[in-house]
Amino acid sequence: MTQAPTPSADSVRRLVRSLLKNGEGRPGGTGGDGPEVRPVAGDEAHGTWWVGSRHVLRLAPDRPAAARQRRELRLRDVVRPHLGVAVPTSVAHGEWAVGLTYTLDTRLPGGTAGEHDVSAVGEDDLAALLTGLRDVPQRQVEPLGVPRLAPRSLEALRTAAERAARLLAEADEFDAARLGQLTPAHTAQLAAPAAVLIHHGLSGDHLIVSADGRVRGVLGWSDAVIGDPAEDIAGLATAVGSPAAVRAATLAGYGARPCLRGLWLARCDTVVALAEGLRGRASAPLPVLRNRLRRTWEAILLERVTELRGED
Repeated sequence: MTQAPTPSADSVRRLVRSLLKNGEGRPGGTGGDGPEVRPVAGDEAHGTWWVGSRHVLRLAPDRPAAARQRRELRLRDVVRPHLGVAVPTSVAHGEWAVGLTYTLDTRLPGGTAGEHDVSAVGEDDLAALLTGLRDVPQRQVEPLGVPRLAPRSLEALRTAAERAARLLAEADEFDAARLGQLTPAHTAQLAAPAAVLIHHGLSGDHLIVSADGRVRGVLGWSDAVIGDPAEDIAGLATAVGSPAAVRAATLAGYGARPCLRGLWLARCDTVVALAEGLRGRASAPLPVLRNRLRRTWEAILLERVTELRGED
């Protein structure tokens, strides 16, 4: 396989100039040599670039990523009418190298969920997001190639989290007894609900939040699947905290079991991730992993008052 060229400021600037010359996009912040371009912080592969002040350029690094990006462009057009939050719009797209795609997207105004806290009204925005995803007809997204993903085993994840929790306890990072709240009997009752379209990547970096706490947009649709909606609840718990995530899911019409399943997916995931971080095997820095764990283990009223018996 031919190795993809490494994107540079010069090659990105030439690509954007050609788009401007062809009239396919009009990025802001242009000067005599074209728009200002700079790689997005934290992207060591330089696959994502700010273009001026109003656009972002995303370059697929390989053919599988290019296939996901093509699918993402079509999926965003399908989901946009259903969601209560904004989705980026592509003003130009094509190939930046043989078989490798790009999209020049509008930049949604606001910061990330790590920069701004989500307000009570922002929780309504998250509820609208979850509701909209559930309402997207699967017959519209399956022809796009959106895959189906089987639900994870919460019991297997609980077992892995128990092992990880013992390591964290030895390092004085976590009280392993807290995992005792989730028993094998509980995991058996927290089965995955019916599959819906899920974003499957609701991290803090993918939620655009304004200074007043409103959720203004959602990025990163390339990993969307038809699957367990508790995974998106779990993503929100990691991004904005368990109380806000569960409140949003409840407002979206999800009952106690899907909410608790999402809560425990997130809690077990963050315990395992921090243990991997202590072993030097995680991609995220330890302070980020610790913060994610703290957010998912915030207490919520639902787990205190819900008895998992009978119907939801």
